[in-house]
Amino acid sequence: MRKNLLIPLALMALPTFAVAQDYSDLAQFEVLSGWRNADGTHTAAVKITLEPGWITYWRAPGEAGIPPQFSFSGSSDIASITPHWPVPDVFDDAGLRSIGYYDGVVFPLTVDATGVSGDIPVSGELTIGVCDEICIPVTFSFDTLLPATGQADAAITAAFADHALTKQEANVGQVICKIEPISDGLRLTAAIDVAQKNTSEFVVVEPADPRIWVSQADVSRIGDTLSATVELVHPSGEPFAFDRSGVRITVLGNDGYAVDLRGCSAG
Repeated sequence: MRKNLLIPLALMALPTFAVAQDYSDLAQFEVLSGWRNADGTHTAAVKITLEPGWITYWRAPGEAGIPPQFSFSGSSDIASITPHWPVPDVFDDAGLRSIGYYDGVVFPLTVDATGVSGDIPVSGELTIGVCDEICIPVTFSFDTLLPATGQADAAITAAFADHALTKQEANVGQVICKIEPISDGLRLTAAIDVAQKNTSEFVVVEPADPRIWVSQADVSRIGDTLSATVELVHPSGEPFAFDRSGVRITVLGNDGYAVDLRGCSAG
């Protein structure tokens, strides 16, 4: 069922939030300073360690989650900082599906400061949801120097290795998106030409415009065609132009299987 975007948050079926002053017993934060690459970029990471059994969320957390929110500042020489997302788990949270990580996660970062030869000052904040029977939004502040050389870090390397397969790596054929208008938005059905690798298949659709609300996907399969249907609701509450080239579709299976697909065709 599609959510009514006008329902107050207090009435929605979301986790219970609590307010606390000290989160150190639930979540610990660390910047892994990493190393400088030959192309001038810098590889670093942020590490979140949670109490056993607690979870935090992926970039598209599902209907019951809180997405991580990065905010960076510091050196004016930094052109961009790109977070990378290890393969998440899919949980059943009070009848709703959410997507994230048990016990902690390392988010690798690619820092583009090409031309900087010395240390790179970086500061900012990371806000995450930390959840068990309750959910607590936690904000960490940091102010650090990324060293001009640095050294390899096994935790960052392992997090990078835990990535979704590309379209080519997963041997995916065509990805076709059928779009049709509905009363307050659009219905998208993605047909993905990929052989079944896992008994469990969950599909996440992310439009290029982050303001667009997306329903949980209804997933089905006929032979080598995996289909996922979602409803998309724009803040205007009306049908809208949709950019197929900017959509991101992730197929999640069990045992850490994931495929990251960028863009789809009209068929």
